[in-house]
Amino acid sequence: MNLPASGRRVLVSGASRGLGRAVARAFAAQGDRVAVHYASRAEEARLTLASLDGTGHALVAGDLGDPAGAAAVAGAAAEALGGIDVLVNNAAVNVRHPLPETPYEEWAEVWQRHVTVNLLATANLSHLAARRMIDQGTGGRIVNIGSRGAFRGEPDHPAYGATKAAVHALGQSLAVSLAPYGIAVASVAPGFFATERVASRLEGAEGEAIRAQSPFGRVAEPDEIAAAVLWLASPAAEWSSGTILDLNGASHLRS
Repeated sequence: MNLPASGRRVLVSGASRGLGRAVARAFAAQGDRVAVHYASRAEEARLTLASLDGTGHALVAGDLGDPAGAAAVAGAAAEALGGIDVLVNNAAVNVRHPLPETPYEEWAEVWQRHVTVNLLATANLSHLAARRMIDQGTGGRIVNIGSRGAFRGEPDHPAYGATKAAVHALGQSLAVSLAPYGIAVASVAPGFFATERVASRLEGAEGEAIRAQSPFGRVAEPDEIAAAVLWLASPAAEWSSGTILDLNGASHLRS
């Protein structure tokens, strides 16, 4: 398969800020063209777009939790870029819902939302992008953003941990299914990393305990996670298809 090392057409879901923004910037910096997806944060998405190196990038809006919305996003990205070579499934929700404190009605709603966005949207967008890659005949890459919580448990966010574990399993199934078409699929499993969303936790009383989870005494920066995503999406990483790459600063070890 003839997957180029740069100049590729990349769709990053949930790229209005945080890790998605860092991933979009990493691809753009090496000469790729990026479709920046957002659901509701239009102004932040425009800031992401404006920060990208190079030209030929695009904004695509849509609700990935709706299958029709996911199809519209994939279609808009492919039209704007002329195809899709790389998909990064980054969009996700993560709402606190510890069982002892959460009423049943809220519990059921939160689980439904997590499954819809974190798992089903990832599955649907993967299908939409992979079928385009197959038709293009040049191979491709899918990189899923999973989580350390899939392995160590998330007592305050159980639906998040469970859906991220499912995303890891989905990625491994697709790695086997799509390899004959030159499409490699991998996942990253980050630990805690600094974004706007968690800034108050890191600055508050909880921050010291969070940083102490890693023997490095800190949390990751989004650029560190983005660098791993960039490599897994590269032509050189084909033999890593099916992997789940831990990115947690030795805060949770498994074998």
